[in-house]
Amino acid sequence: MVEPISVNKTERVVITKTMVALLALCVANFAISFSGIFVRLSENEIGPSATIFNRFWIVAIIFGLLTPLQRTQETGEISNTSESPPKRLFLLGVGVFYALSQISWAWSCTHTTVTISTLLYNLAPLFVCLGSWLWLGTRYDKQFIAGLFVATFGCFVIGWSDLQSATLQWQGDAAAVMGGIFYALYILLLKQLRPAVSATTILLSVSVVGTIVCLPFVLLSQDQLFPISLQGWLFVIGLALICQALGQGLIAYSLEHLSSGLVSLSHLSEPILTGVFAWLIFSEHLTWFTGSAFLVIMLGLYLAVSSSSLEGEPIK
Repeated sequence: MVEPISVNKTERVVITKTMVALLALCVANFAISFSGIFVRLSENEIGPSATIFNRFWIVAIIFGLLTPLQRTQETGEISNTSESPPKRLFLLGVGVFYALSQISWAWSCTHTTVTISTLLYNLAPLFVCLGSWLWLGTRYDKQFIAGLFVATFGCFVIGWSDLQSATLQWQGDAAAVMGGIFYALYILLLKQLRPAVSATTILLSVSVVGTIVCLPFVLLSQDQLFPISLQGWLFVIGLALICQALGQGLIAYSLEHLSSGLVSLSHLSEPILTGVFAWLIFSEHLTWFTGSAFLVIMLGLYLAVSSSSLEGEPIK
């Protein structure tokens, strides 16, 4: 008679937290996939830098009112421990790198199709895994690496027909890739900061720093600073609440329980959703490659999720 496999309470808690983190990651990627749509819709009134600027200050005000930074538990830790300079520097770094990633990506959305921009931006997992290996000493198993390359290949398949048929604007493509590099640096710093600082505190800090970083870009570009219509404000507010507050907040939460490589790899599902939304709203051309690419990316994500690199602790 086969005896049932016993699972102690600690293991059940770990499994539950991991499953919740995976669910949060799925919701986050769905929410973030609307980013390109909101940016493209808002460009009729304000430029990409102004769009990201408004995205940041709206979230900064909301979280500043709900969870003041000086009242969080982390404030005492940051102020009273010898580790305060690194923590403060990391908080500044995640804000700067995230702001630069969003500015680069938003600018690329106005100089190429939303699908291509999202496709190139979401090559960030390549940079995340490379940086995590070089900087943090993370060791990914063969199954995770296979999943990374399979999902990345599927991501390329999505944009292949667009890259063939669309008029390439290399500036927009280069800006999207640069945005992916900045986002990879943001994820790597966020992974180090997350165990000591809450997701809401990080989101508040990122929004405040992002507002400051974006303002010079807006002033130099001489863009309209704020939307001029109710519809324009709705697009910016939707970008702030859905993509920034909800999406990035859940990303920060999931990084406490999942590896940075897996979290960044999951973003490769976003070009599929963004491509579908862009087709429905802007009539951007989609090809039969999309269906096959979806299956390829899902296979890559399955390989990564089912690997032993799933948890946040690096494999030595």
